[in-house]
Amino acid sequence: MNRRTFVKTLPALGAVSVAMSGDSAQDLQEIILPAPEKDGGLALMAALQKRCTVRNIGEKPLPLQTLSNLLWAAFGINREIAAFGKTGRTAPSASNSQEIDLYVAMKEGVYIYDALPHRLKPVVRGDFRARSGRRGAGSAPVQIFYMVDRSKYDLGEGQPDRSIGNPEVQKSYYYTDTGFIAQNVYLFAASFGLAAWFHNCDKENTVREFGLRPEQSVLFAQSIGFPGDQP
Repeated sequence: MNRRTFVKTLPALGAVSVAMSGDSAQDLQEIILPAPEKDGGLALMAALQKRCTVRNIGEKPLPLQTLSNLLWAAFGINREIAAFGKTGRTAPSASNSQEIDLYVAMKEGVYIYDALPHRLKPVVRGDFRARSGRRGAGSAPVQIFYMVDRSKYDLGEGQPDRSIGNPEVQKSYYYTDTGFIAQNVYLFAASFGLAAWFHNCDKENTVREFGLRPEQSVLFAQSIGFPGDQP
């Protein structure tokens, strides 16, 4: 690994800063996220009242702590043991398959959110935010690409849902499960004064550039940042 690359995390509200060199994921270091803060923000009913799509998103980077809180709210671990002997997450999934992966694109590169132990693992170096596919979205500091990994569906004898191997049934599951996570992001944004925009994305180039496997597919993207009228 090229040791000249580094991740600099500032205390509390410091933003992510990465020095870039080279052309591969090895030129990005893993980002260890601070422990998520699980208090603060608006009450649920107030957040629901404020939930909306905001397409005017500024370029100001999100503080690392805010990014940590956002990703935990989206699809973090909130129970050590849940159904099928797996951890519990902040959003449900079919048979607790946890088949949706969050690929987080920022200016310096793309990472995959690893909920345990709450970190961002490098995928590819470079600015791929424009692959979110919507005019004006590419400058948002954080783009979450929702990917399904169908290999995470348990097709073994112990699986009570015998239809889970059906591709059409899987499709209904992973689109629904993506919606659960995206709504968590929307509510977090509403609660903490951020802007969020859920939309389609480039499903062709992203597969190649992010190095997805055949059992993975690109579903949607969500842009997050401070509202565009922020200084």
